[in-house]
Amino acid sequence: MSDTISVRPRTTPREDAALAGRIARSAAALQGQVRDADDVLAWLERREREIHFAVDRIKLDELDGWSFQEDTGNLAHRSGRFFTVEGLRVAVEHEDGAHVPVDAWQQPVICQLEVGILGILAREIDGVLHFLMQAKMEPGNSNLLQLSPTVQATRSNYTQVHQGSAVRYLEYFRDLSGARVLSDVLQSEHGSWFFRKRNRNMIVEVDGPVEEHADFRWLTLGQIARLLHRDNVVNMDARSVLAGLPVGPAPRALFSDAEVLSWLADARSQSPVRADRVPLASVPGWVRDEAEGTVRHEEGRYFRVVGVSVEAGSREVSHWTQPILEPCGQGLAAFLTREIDGVTHVLAGAKAEGGFREAELGPTVQVTLGNYAHLPADRQPPFLDLVRDPDPARVRYSALHDEEGGRFLNAVSRYLLVEADESQAPLAPPPGFRWVSHAQLAALALHSHYVTVQARTLLTCLNAASAGSGWGGAPLTP
Repeated sequence: MSDTISVRPRTTPREDAALAGRIARSAAALQGQVRDADDVLAWLERREREIHFAVDRIKLDELDGWSFQEDTGNLAHRSGRFFTVEGLRVAVEHEDGAHVPVDAWQQPVICQLEVGILGILAREIDGVLHFLMQAKMEPGNSNLLQLSPTVQATRSNYTQVHQGSAVRYLEYFRDLSGARVLSDVLQSEHGSWFFRKRNRNMIVEVDGPVEEHADFRWLTLGQIARLLHRDNVVNMDARSVLAGLPVGPAPRALFSDAEVLSWLADARSQSPVRADRVPLASVPGWVRDEAEGTVRHEEGRYFRVVGVSVEAGSREVSHWTQPILEPCGQGLAAFLTREIDGVTHVLAGAKAEGGFREAELGPTVQVTLGNYAHLPADRQPPFLDLVRDPDPARVRYSALHDEEGGRFLNAVSRYLLVEADESQAPLAPPPGFRWVSHAQLAALALHSHYVTVQARTLLTCLNAASAGSGWGGAPLTP
């Protein structure tokens, strides 16, 4: 007789049916372990006073451990890790009628092919789901300390290439055996400035106690939503991770899910991105300005690569130098919105950027305004006139947010949700655009390479500002 015990396999539900309700309760909770959103702002201000932070510009040839390689001109670290600044040659084919301002170009680009972890720890406190947020300094932030994920670390950082201290709470995201995964997806980052950069966006729930630290606070979604209406408080990585939370049920949309996916597949096939890394020294139109200590465009457009020296008492390493990309002007990212048969929709664009493998769903308008000033009217982005100076009565959401502060300096964009009507944004939009329901966008954000990082920020802002169809909270005002 065999000693083997037969075990009947058991199945589990494919989705957590209770999660949407728990998220809605958290979104409705404006008080929690921290009393309210104003207390969060006071805590951030206090930590900035208590810890020494300093960021000073230096020339690229003054960077410690970084140098331009003789054969390529690429800017690299002596360890061979972290990231490099290289050249990129891009060509984007497009179908007739699609709007592409420039169909071929070359530029510097940040190459950081290792996958980092952006993780938020969740826990139920007094029956309400809370999220462990960090007061984290990044050298590129316009105000240095912002609300960040529990863990925000590149692989080079969490494997301690910098020989600094360990990343706090990392173990919860490296070993998931005792946790409940609420969201886990590889997501792209800025395709205009990164070459095929991806991060693992995670939300992980635990039941037991978690060690406390002065740089971390448990917040409800309602409190985070309030803070999303403040300028430059919730950082890009937190906004991206929070886009992975489900929204309320909405079974109807202008187009079926299959039709939206078919449209995007067609856009990808009609507008393939062909990008090749090339030596930085060979990129036309870009110069290494030794007097200024930067790499810049010869006409002063787009962005500069500059150097910074950083001091941060609360980071794993207290002092370092690095190159960082600084855009030439403020950005603008906006969704036009419409209520179609009572369902909130956004006008998404198929964005084919140099650092992407293929096009992804992005905002209706996504620009750094100065970059288009020299182009003729027929090459200006569609719908720009509706969001550049919008009618205040049509603005559903408006706030300034920093982009990724670890690699981009003073990269601030205004994020807008602007209501439109048929005369401004018809149901049959120009090629390259498609109306997508709020719930459809949220569902696509649960999968890799469908929704750009700017569109994920706008999705999180839409969730924070929507009653019923978002996280479930009441409408919020700044």
